[in-house]
Amino acid sequence: MMKNSVSCRDVVVVRGEQEVLHGIGFDLRTGTVTGLLGPSGCGKTTLIRAIVGLQAQVTGDVSVLGLPAGAPKLRGRVGYVTQEPSVYGDLTVTENLRFFAAVLGVPVSDVAQVIETVDLVSHADVRVDRLSGGQRSRVSLAVALLGSPELLVLDEPTVGLDPVLRRDLWELFHRLADNGAALLVSSHVMDEASRCDRLLLMREGELLADETPDALLTAAGTSDIEQAFLTLIEQKEAAR
Repeated sequence: MMKNSVSCRDVVVVRGEQEVLHGIGFDLRTGTVTGLLGPSGCGKTTLIRAIVGLQAQVTGDVSVLGLPAGAPKLRGRVGYVTQEPSVYGDLTVTENLRFFAAVLGVPVSDVAQVIETVDLVSHADVRVDRLSGGQRSRVSLAVALLGSPELLVLDEPTVGLDPVLRRDLWELFHRLADNGAALLVSSHVMDEASRCDRLLLMREGELLADETPDALLTAAGTSDIEQAFLTLIEQKEAAR
């Protein structure tokens, strides 16, 4: 039976006096790629930060790999890629990865492996500030892959990338899942939904759906994910 890597129950986040997540609950399964989709500003990044233990003012239960989110023992078991590249521009690709490998306490032998995984071997000795935006994003992904984490949380990893690179990254995500990792990939691009094993659809801090792409399309009576999303919104508004 497939295990859960993440379990969220009644997750509420308050920022200032505003509640931005309203009782979110779902399970994230090991060995799958789950898409977290919804328009910009709907709460995807806030939810992601709650899962990786970086969000303040969280109530409810967030369990990650059997431990509370943010627990020290999760260090090295969870890889997190933010929307903006989180590497040093004045270091080369290899220097960045050697630095983060030392911080994480993982073998330096991992460095060459993850550089190859993200297809940056030919740029291994190039300073990060001389790379393209897509290449810098791949360096950040390589950092997250150090130590072969069991859970990868990726916040808009394909934004601004060309179609070929987007395709290549999604193929990589599925290879990682096939090797036993769980991946949560956020996006506001609805056409990426078909690349996921499961979908979490969000709007205005609420979870509208937790389904496979096929089940979601069948329930909405359409062949288009964006139209299915709109149908869910209409149904929810009609129920109020």
